Amino acid sequence: MIDLFNYSRRWSTEVNVGGVLMGSVWPIRVQSMANTSTMDTEDSVEQAKRIVDAGGEIVRFTTQGQREAQNMKAINAMLRNDGYNVPLVADVHFNAAVADTAATICEKVRINPGNYVDPARTFKKLEYTDEEYASEIKKIEERFVPFLNICKENHTAIRIGVNHGSLSDRIMSRYGDTPEGMVESCMEFLRICVREKFTDVVISIKASNTVVMVRTVRLLVTTMDKEGMAFPLHLGVTEAGDGEDGRIKSAVGIGALLSDGIGDTVRVSLSEAPENEIPVARKLVDYAINSRKDAQLPIDEFVLPDEYKWLRPEKRKTVAVTLKGLVEANGEEVKGIGGDNVAVVLSDVPLMNTIVLNPYRLNAENVAFLKAHPEVLIVSRPQTANKLGEHRALAFQLMNLGVKNPMLICQEYAENSLEDLQLKAALDSGVVLIDGLADGLILLNHTDAVSRQQITDTAYGILQAARLRFTKTEYISCPGCGRTLYNLEETIKKIKEATKHLTGLKIGIMGCIVNGPGEMADADYGYVGAGVGKVSLYKKKECIEKNIPEAEAVARLIEFIEKDMAQKNADK
Repeated sequence: MIDLFNYSRRWSTEVNVGGVLMGSVWPIRVQSMANTSTMDTEDSVEQAKRIVDAGGEIVRFTTQGQREAQNMKAINAMLRNDGYNVPLVADVHFNAAVADTAATICEKVRINPGNYVDPARTFKKLEYTDEEYASEIKKIEERFVPFLNICKENHTAIRIGVNHGSLSDRIMSRYGDTPEGMVESCMEFLRICVREKFTDVVISIKASNTVVMVRTVRLLVTTMDKEGMAFPLHLGVTEAGDGEDGRIKSAVGIGALLSDGIGDTVRVSLSEAPENEIPVARKLVDYAINSRKDAQLPIDEFVLPDEYKWLRPEKRKTVAVTLKGLVEANGEEVKGIGGDNVAVVLSDVPLMNTIVLNPYRLNAENVAFLKAHPEVLIVSRPQTANKLGEHRALAFQLMNLGVKNPMLICQEYAENSLEDLQLKAALDSGVVLIDGLADGLILLNHTDAVSRQQITDTAYGILQAARLRFTKTEYISCPGCGRTLYNLEETIKKIKEATKHLTGLKIGIMGCIVNGPGEMADADYGYVGAGVGKVSLYKKKECIEKNIPEAEAVARLIEFIEKDMAQKNADK
């Protein structure tokens, strides 16, 4: 049972990955993925060393073919010869035979249910009778069981890694682009593992959309519980991006799950050098656990409101309040708070028409006052380090008591690092916002180390990462791997610089086709690596230009976006 108020780690079964134990009583492990060519042994070894030196406990490499899988032997040997005994993971897509080979060499193999047996996604609608659908599941079993037997013989762990961007046409046709489809894609493989008594299994279900990611992992945990499974979970937000956007988005998605005790290993997917991911992941894990464990007062469990649904949360029902003269942190006049208004960001607690509360201060007198004055704004201001627990407890009490006044959450820190503020504020706020419990955010930092503008940018970044309000272009960019055939970091910088003036657009910048076209469905425009020196451009799911020379691709993307926007404006 998930404790929504105090930190309590979800119990999971133990998995051994080359001597690194995870799940059960073991610490939450942090890991990364190399972005070197797996055929470049020396570069791959040096990058793996940097990941380990930064604190990484597991390193993954892409193995897109038999040559790459075989070369993992050389990478493994060289690392161990230099005193690095880190477990290595082979990342396999589209070719189940490669997974068989990798299982004899690596400590762990990641397979993607979306393309392990099912063909690559084409976005085609397929029709199956129940008998035909069962036959497709049988094909998976016939191919998957021999792989499990190889893993048993070699003491190799596996990760069943579902990505929102690479669900098969078969799953999409029956379940749609839904959390239910993502979970079923995973469960098809887990049920086979259980029948074959193979237990060294780790699971991941990832998306670039934090709301989809959180809801899907919650559904997976619930589904596993019902079927008597407790496999450990690998957490990550795919294509989180770089810089502050990547950190905030990762903290919102990963933090929402860690805060509820879910997660046994973490990878923060940044479009940066892989070793940069490790300290960010470590900070998230440590803060998620310690901030709530160290709180002075444990929160008694409150009765959950009937209207709150952990699996499918909806916005708390509130009335719209207008405070004359109130200005947002970005300088715009506040038109309204609560009701159907967008979430707001304030730079301080309003002095008028406001009541500041925490769950310990809500009493019969306060409730009577609030019901008599629906125009009064509630500010939830925690008094312990367990910010999430207090916000939830107050919101749930208000819901149970029928109080409809809007509520803002006030998050206070004293950080001397912008990154620390971004990670902590996003982790503390993200789950409250995703669960629809707040109508806005007040973010305060009581040091001079972080500027007012940086605090404001962080607050709006959190709202955007929680999918509540878009105030700038969102970049859905992958971290890159050995499949990436162009300079990802340089390309991201060019596209960002050329589109930074745009508002509300989502642009995908993807290294290859594994998740590229699928994640384009959540982006307005996409830039996807198609081959050596070649790029394809997308508008949503549709490929609009194929195999453009890399040197021309960024300019062609910008040209297309500008023409498309001009046409839209002309049509208004």
